[in-house]
Amino acid sequence: MQLSSPRFKSIAVTAGLTFWFIILTSATGYFSYESLLIFSISILTITQIFAYKVSKGLDKFAIFNTIIFLGLLFIFMISIYGILFKLLRIDLLRLKKNKETYWLDVETTNKERIVKQY
Repeated sequence: MQLSSPRFKSIAVTAGLTFWFIILTSATGYFSYESLLIFSISILTITQIFAYKVSKGLDKFAIFNTIIFLGLLFIFMISIYGILFKLLRIDLLRLKKNKETYWLDVETTNKERIVKQY
């Protein structure tokens, strides 16, 4: 972001703020497309007008927003995978011995069944 133009930083910050606006208004139940449009246009206009004067601030906000967003995304995805694996009873580490497994058991596999494939 340090090499980007102030106008691009303005668009990036507007996109980030619009994303958080959608998240927060949807969570509280007050989301509407009209308010989203008004919010996005007003933020874009303000940041475009003052893009050169607040370029450093836009840069810091964009980096902060990215760190928070990626952190939350990582935590959310790990949590969802953990919950789904627990619900579906998937044992990724194969800690329990399971007879209905699709993995090959090397001790019981005949040497004749193992062939080279090219």
